[in-house]
Amino acid sequence: MTEKPRSELPIVKQPDPEEFQFDLNHAFNSIVALQAIVPPDAFTAPILGTERGGSGVVIRDSGLVLTIGYLVTEAESIWLTAADGRVTPAHALAYDQETGFGLVQALGKLGLPALELGRSSAVEPGDPVLVAGGGKRQSVRARVVAKQEFAGYWEYLLNEAIFTAPAHPFWGGTGMIGQDGKLLGIGSLNVQQTSAKGPPRDINMMVPIDLLPPILDDLLAYGRINKPPRPWLGLYSAESDGRILVAEVVEQGPAASAGMRQGDIISAVRDASVASLGEFYRKVWSSGPAGTEILIEVVRDKRALWLRVKSADRSSFLKAPRLQ
Repeated sequence: MTEKPRSELPIVKQPDPEEFQFDLNHAFNSIVALQAIVPPDAFTAPILGTERGGSGVVIRDSGLVLTIGYLVTEAESIWLTAADGRVTPAHALAYDQETGFGLVQALGKLGLPALELGRSSAVEPGDPVLVAGGGKRQSVRARVVAKQEFAGYWEYLLNEAIFTAPAHPFWGGTGMIGQDGKLLGIGSLNVQQTSAKGPPRDINMMVPIDLLPPILDDLLAYGRINKPPRPWLGLYSAESDGRILVAEVVEQGPAASAGMRQGDIISAVRDASVASLGEFYRKVWSSGPAGTEILIEVVRDKRALWLRVKSADRSSFLKAPRLQ
């Protein structure tokens, strides 16, 4: 596979070596470009596509690469490109649904330095960071603008995500590196930050690196956390004015099978009302492991309905990683 050229960022956003107290070249050499091919019949193909590209960070000298999981979910082939242009095939080891992390193992010798893990709990809003998607020309000097809860429409929740600006335009799998040269997070999303003082601006959401060490051994050994999986409903939802709106239901998923529809308003889980996505997810996940039947109240055409949703394990809908 030939290397795809990496897009260069504007010079005003690129890092200045004099601004950092560590070896920038070492950090850049720990970043790889990642391309993944997913079969057309994969569960995630209609949403995420069959060709996915982003970045990854080498975290062990053995060629273990940390990235964001949606890039490698159900991938049948993965290729890693080093800063010097060398291309190495790789294999998806794990995708953690809870954190969003993905692990990839190079199938050849990468020969690249591993980036040491830092402590994301120590970073504060205002701190300067490097958001690296490759070399100097593919990286952004940024600052942490917020640390707060993030609830994603796809049944995803982080108690304290990290947000950085200016945004890296190719954020998926980028490494957020602190002033000590250690890895603090992995790029996941581009979102908009609104402010009363000016127009909305693009910022990046980073998954904090502190979430990795407690689960890393399980991911390497089992490909997932060694505990019962969370219940999954199979819906995409949004929060608006204290209401949880069903934007879409996954065909043949648990919510669809229970009769939930696009446009329904979720008002309660079991015997407790919900007013935010985070509250909704926590009540669903506290109901028991995947397979638990969950009573959910929805409002449809101004009428309240109770639906019994038999939850599922999301990973059972996904194609298992295949060794090349």
